[in-house]
Amino acid sequence: MSRIAVFPGSFDPFTKGHEALVRRFAVFFDQVIIGMGVNSTKKYFFTTESRLEHLNSLFNDMPQVSIETYAGLTIEFCQKKKAQYLIRGLRNTTDFELEKSIAQMNKDMSGIETVFLISDPEWHAVNSTIVREIKKNNGDISKFVTKPELLVIA
Repeated sequence: MSRIAVFPGSFDPFTKGHEALVRRFAVFFDQVIIGMGVNSTKKYFFTTESRLEHLNSLFNDMPQVSIETYAGLTIEFCQKKKAQYLIRGLRNTTDFELEKSIAQMNKDMSGIETVFLISDPEWHAVNSTIVREIKKNNGDISKFVTKPELLVIA
């Protein structure tokens, strides 16, 4: 049986930290699906279309990585894709406490395991919220996002 993992998130935007995690996780799984959650009631900074184009451009060299959008519960998306694992990165103890609770609930509801990797030190301070703030204030986000020119503000 193939080992299929889902890396869920809104990825608004997908940072170099996210990218590094996917590349590291890809060696452990036969297939990694980047699941970009879409919530019609949420206001995103970057358009869904540009985030998809951005993600596809980052992993076109990795056939075992695919990108899909989904709405609803992450575990339902995992079940639809026959994924046995969720994958998450941890930057600090705050991430751990939050992700641990989510992982336990997901396991209880679906049996899906969550696998964690510690983020690379150079990316531990990077998060999408800060990157959006930099961009909102006309700052250069290229240090934190590969190919930022592909991202279009909504």
